[in-house]
Amino acid sequence: MTQVNVHEAKTHLSQLLERVASGETITIARAGTPVADLVPHRGPAVRFGTLRLDYDEAAFLAADADVAALFDES
Repeated sequence: MTQVNVHEAKTHLSQLLERVASGETITIARAGTPVADLVPHRGPAVRFGTLRLDYDEAAFLAADADVAALFDES
């Protein structure tokens, strides 16, 4: 793990981001005290099956008739 000071991080941000994108973790320090870590971005975890639904098809189709009736009343 590499540690850089704030001034160096500001000066070389593009190069540091390239290193982080390749998997490296970089710590930014102020007066020698670590204050932040630059880490590679991890996208959201894909959770398969989260959209699986159990529903009553008859009730679902009946709702269409109820909604249509609301528009007919206007």
